[in-house]
Amino acid sequence: MSEHVIGIARAAEPWHQRLVRGLLYGKNVDRAARARARVGLCMLAFGALYAVIALRLVMFAVIGDSHGGRRTAAQDAIATARPDIVDRNGQILATDVKAPSLFGEPRRIIDKDEAIELLTATLPDLDTGEVRDRLSSKKGFVWLKREITPRQQKDIHRLGIPGIGFLRENKRVYPNGVDVAHLIGLVNIDNQGIAGIEKWLDTNGLADLHRAGFATDRLQRPIELAVDLRVEHALRDELAKAKEHFKAKAASGLVSNVKTGEIVAMVSLPDFDPNNPKEANDPDRINRLTTGVYEMGSTFKAFTLAMALDSGKATLNSMWDARGPLHYGRFKIHDDHPLGRFINTKEVFTYSSNVGAARMALAQGVEAHQAFLRKMGQMTRLRTELPESASPILPRKWGELNTVTIAFGHGIAVAPLQAVMGIDALVNGGYLIPPTFLKRSEEDAMKLAKRVIKPETSEKMRFLMRLNAEVGTARKADVKGYYVGGKTGTAEKVINGRYAKKKVLNAFTAILPADNPKYQLLIMLDEPQPLKETYGFITSGWNAVPTGGKVIARIAPLLGIEPRFDLPPSERLILATSRASQ
Repeated sequence: MSEHVIGIARAAEPWHQRLVRGLLYGKNVDRAARARARVGLCMLAFGALYAVIALRLVMFAVIGDSHGGRRTAAQDAIATARPDIVDRNGQILATDVKAPSLFGEPRRIIDKDEAIELLTATLPDLDTGEVRDRLSSKKGFVWLKREITPRQQKDIHRLGIPGIGFLRENKRVYPNGVDVAHLIGLVNIDNQGIAGIEKWLDTNGLADLHRAGFATDRLQRPIELAVDLRVEHALRDELAKAKEHFKAKAASGLVSNVKTGEIVAMVSLPDFDPNNPKEANDPDRINRLTTGVYEMGSTFKAFTLAMALDSGKATLNSMWDARGPLHYGRFKIHDDHPLGRFINTKEVFTYSSNVGAARMALAQGVEAHQAFLRKMGQMTRLRTELPESASPILPRKWGELNTVTIAFGHGIAVAPLQAVMGIDALVNGGYLIPPTFLKRSEEDAMKLAKRVIKPETSEKMRFLMRLNAEVGTARKADVKGYYVGGKTGTAEKVINGRYAKKKVLNAFTAILPADNPKYQLLIMLDEPQPLKETYGFITSGWNAVPTGGKVIARIAPLLGIEPRFDLPPSERLILATSRASQ
């Protein structure tokens, strides 16, 4: 073809094509050169493509699937991170550990039947039908099993099933098992609190932090509780022994700091292991100290005597007619150990006289009785950090007969922790302090405290409780060196609408040291059985009181209470001091 024709053809060619051709081949380049250039360009393009693919493969091998990584990070941050919970000495009660969970991506699974067969063979506890339903769904992500072991993860990984993977989640672990179970509570499979302090955490800001994405392990400080793990263990050990020895249906107890309201130990048996959440569903394993409400028996006489003494209408030497039963309508109130004479206020307490307590309450009047118990926090629901609590059971119509029976602990049912709060106030100088499961100083406690009785009334109540350990029903708990005071209570249980004499709930509350109390101990035994060593008796003095003595002997050194020996009797040490101060 002549150069003239070629020139005409090039002239007809669009300008941008001429520009590209000129840049690629230059001028006057032959066909062979053009072909080589085109082949080189293709090789360069394919080389770049393969380089990108190779780079992506290297990235997948080194850092994994970025989408999966983002999903794991989101899972860890949003649903699972919780702060450690520690006791007052820094011992860990609850913490998080990382655990793998198994998931599936149904859209990526090639052979579902093979995947199901291999997974169920490796994890026999998987439900075949449930796994089939999940892997047959059209979802992009399904859980197959939460919280598997590292060995199980390794075995499944070796199967090499496409569309099966793992996410690392925080798993809540309770190193002490059953110890402090009712106090700590537990979490569900998503690490969300469902009972106890764990639930309180979620309802007090932790859940909001999760939703905002700020609840990470690095941003959370440990939650310090008032409980002392050493005291908790000793209390639980002695309660378990007592429950077995006296063949009781249940046993419970707590230790409170009377000056701060802190709960230093709390045990309710039967309990559960929070590492095994299924146990917590047993209705027999409730926390009897906050969730249960009970007639507390003669321990309630402490309130009756405090009311009378604080009103000024009675003194320690006031006399009460206990020559025989108290007849009220068709009802007859009698003493378990009638003295058949007039008795003074001190004897009403040490002999635990129902008749004396009833006459004392009647002398105050129904309205005054109600007002005093309301002031002592016994007529409204007690609120603490624990979500589980119950309202007291009160008479629908409160008349004189109700005042008579409530005076000695029948006819009103309260949570045991509620009664402990009230008795704390009777012996700590007269201040009602809301109980707490968190650490609290005396200064902070006094900001919340409310005076409910006079200081001199509190002195007299300490004297009466010490006197009861010297000569009354609490003698079996008088551990030498610790100057214990206490009050017993035996309440007949209501069975089919009637009081059953052979089924009782026993309580014993102790203070130590009685002259300047720091701690109160409550022991409760539900339906203890008569034994040869108790001479067939089932009252509190034969089982709850000696159990309390064993607990005191173990926990007093742990609480830093130094033993003191050869102390004078309460009449000289406590009462004389009270008279001198007045």
